[in-house]
Amino acid sequence: MQRKKLIANLLKIAIGLSCFAIVYIKLKSEFTPDKLQILSETALSWRGFMCIAFCLLLIPINWGIESYKWMLITEPVEKISFQTAGQSVYSGVCLGNLAPGRATEFVAKILFFKIENRAKITALHFLNGMFQLSITIFAGLFALLFRMQSFAETSMWMIYVTSAIGVLIILALAVSIYRLDWILNFVTRKINKEKGLQDFHYRFTPLLVVQLFGYSALRYAVFFFQYILIIRMLHAEHLPSSVYMSMALYFLITTTIPMFSVIEAAVRAAIALVVFKDAGISNTALALSSVMMWLINIIFPSILGYYFLVKQQFNFRFLNKRN
Repeated sequence: MQRKKLIANLLKIAIGLSCFAIVYIKLKSEFTPDKLQILSETALSWRGFMCIAFCLLLIPINWGIESYKWMLITEPVEKISFQTAGQSVYSGVCLGNLAPGRATEFVAKILFFKIENRAKITALHFLNGMFQLSITIFAGLFALLFRMQSFAETSMWMIYVTSAIGVLIILALAVSIYRLDWILNFVTRKINKEKGLQDFHYRFTPLLVVQLFGYSALRYAVFFFQYILIIRMLHAEHLPSSVYMSMALYFLITTTIPMFSVIEAAVRAAIALVVFKDAGISNTALALSSVMMWLINIIFPSILGYYFLVKQQFNFRFLNKRN
């Protein structure tokens, strides 16, 4: 018993230190003394203070919407409260920092469900993400129609890769909605490897589909508004209308191109420099805005998520009961 408790505590410490190390590596190369000086001067101004304050206030709204979506999509499998859904989502944000493409996010989220339901919940985690991705893809492809000619030949590969992945994700979402029963039962049998499991019936009602798309669109609007606030804080001049199309395109590229966690911040900054190159915004402002979006929407929620993970007394052997 003492040995298991010691291992669990060591896992908690190791994950906390790993997340801290990843954050440090990401920020070390981006927040140079010159950039930090610019950021501090801007943030201490009245406009900067108001922009940062609004961005921070939007964090619980952003993840609150995601928590409600998570509660809705998992309800047919297991009913959980909005509070539990929020703890599950924040914990997933924290653990998602440990792998490229946030592939480990589901490991933390399923700990808040009964062990017999975790296989189905795992499949629903990825399906829920596809709903959010589809909104980003639709908005980004629409923006792409207006921005295609502004890209240099050397940057066209991003457009081709992004468009191809986006179309595949939308097709996969459509197939998943249509064959969700088969997917959930297949995943359950593969993971549990038990004979005689009864088929589980999950049906997407039109109302649920509309709700998931609607809340995903609302959450996308929150991200969009946060990005506008950060750019306005770092760029005092009027923003041309093309900037808003560039934002949609930026979200499209950064969410469909896989990134390694350690260099994610640098890659996001590089993409911002390409997408916003004709917007009249300084490279420093673009680099800082991309890193700040990541800092506000991933790192701050990760801190809260780590608290919930420790409180949940998690381990990777999956507990035999729901805590």
